[in-house]
Amino acid sequence: MNTYEIYVGGSFQRTGQPLEVRNPYNQEVIATTFLAGHEELEIAIIKAQESLDLMKQMPVYQKYDILMKIAHEIKSNAEYLASVLCMESAKPMKFALGEINRAVQTFIAAAEESKRIPAEIMSLDWTPDFAGKEGIIKYFPLGIVAGISPFNFPMNLVAHKVAPAIAAGCPIVVKPARATPLSTLELARIIDKTDLPKGAFSVLPMDRIAGNQLVTDERFKLITFTGSPDVGWKMKNDAGKKKVVLEMGGNAGLIITNDCDIDAAVKRSVVGAFAFSGQVCIHTQRIYVEKNIFEIFKEKFVLAVKQLKQGDPIDKTTDISVVIDEENAIRIELWIEEAVREGATLLCGGKRDGAFVEPTVLTNTKESMKVSCQEIFGPVVIIEPFENFEKAVQAVNNSKYGLQAGVFTNSITQMNYAFKHLDVGGLMINDIPGFRTDHMPYGGIKDSGLGREGVKYAMMDMLEPKIMVKSN
Repeated sequence: MNTYEIYVGGSFQRTGQPLEVRNPYNQEVIATTFLAGHEELEIAIIKAQESLDLMKQMPVYQKYDILMKIAHEIKSNAEYLASVLCMESAKPMKFALGEINRAVQTFIAAAEESKRIPAEIMSLDWTPDFAGKEGIIKYFPLGIVAGISPFNFPMNLVAHKVAPAIAAGCPIVVKPARATPLSTLELARIIDKTDLPKGAFSVLPMDRIAGNQLVTDERFKLITFTGSPDVGWKMKNDAGKKKVVLEMGGNAGLIITNDCDIDAAVKRSVVGAFAFSGQVCIHTQRIYVEKNIFEIFKEKFVLAVKQLKQGDPIDKTTDISVVIDEENAIRIELWIEEAVREGATLLCGGKRDGAFVEPTVLTNTKESMKVSCQEIFGPVVIIEPFENFEKAVQAVNNSKYGLQAGVFTNSITQMNYAFKHLDVGGLMINDIPGFRTDHMPYGGIKDSGLGREGVKYAMMDMLEPKIMVKSN
């Protein structure tokens, strides 16, 4: 069993609070690390402050080299890092490898974007009084960033906070999820070997009480959070004057029209609904299928779901495994049972064994059911027919969330209508809501969040514009 020291202000340390990390699949302890308290956080903040000038003055070529070295080391150790991620989160190995490879791309994108921090010259002589005046606008690092990440993408969602911070020239303190801190600590081992100034990066697993200082401490200038709406909106209220970026999930809707490639739509829909047991912010939770193809789509979809291989996540052929813990599995089971009691029809799945929930498909649901109106964050999808495209768009919009949506159609008219009328941050045409590349703007509206991730867009929140006005 490995022991992982936490990364405090550029050095690896142990504390008096050991934290056991268990494999959700079999509950075996796979490693021990440590919880940070107020003392360790204070050291991390002070060291971050000491690194501020070095980060602000770091030339582009140096930031580029650091970010590319991180990307190279992640890629060189992809199999090992994926196995760590797989064991701490029970993410099937095929998806764990995908996440590691995406993290490589996130750091490469940040390296490239470090070369393109914006600057501009603005003419100010729009009136006679200001003749000869011009403005030079440059963007400067905001200051120390606090990053809080969830369990479901313990490498790449951390990368989406750390890589832009390095590219922008901001020190960052990261609080990973207590259930899955190992991937982030592996990243710390990689970053520690680079020329990044010591103190510019810390990894502190903490309880919520100690972690709340990340939100309230005025020395942090930005907090970037990925997690639940209840926690996120409270953070925003408690954050004081600092910037806040929130990415908080959803119950993504997918519309399937009668002129699409049904087989392609089925194949992608199964991935969207059940990858990592649905524990994805852009998990396909609600599928609306045009009525005249509903029965054939439903039949093909359910058949494909029943063919998913269940088992140990370390097996590269496993499609679906346990959810993060039995508590969440019980909650998912109760939501399924509640829907069936209220009239929903169970097409497949629905059973639970410990932390494993069978991939579940429901129909004849109501919009008021939890499986429809809330974020289930589990291997459950509802499928319903529609007759009118505009009504299907309304059904997707009838949600407190608005992260991403998908539409399978070959109609330009429907594409344009959906783009104009769907209340989401991103629309995927002929693909699932779960499509994401790591340099595109990513985020939502309503309870899905505030602001955007995606390397360039995250960097802009970490930079402050400043204008210098001069006379010619």
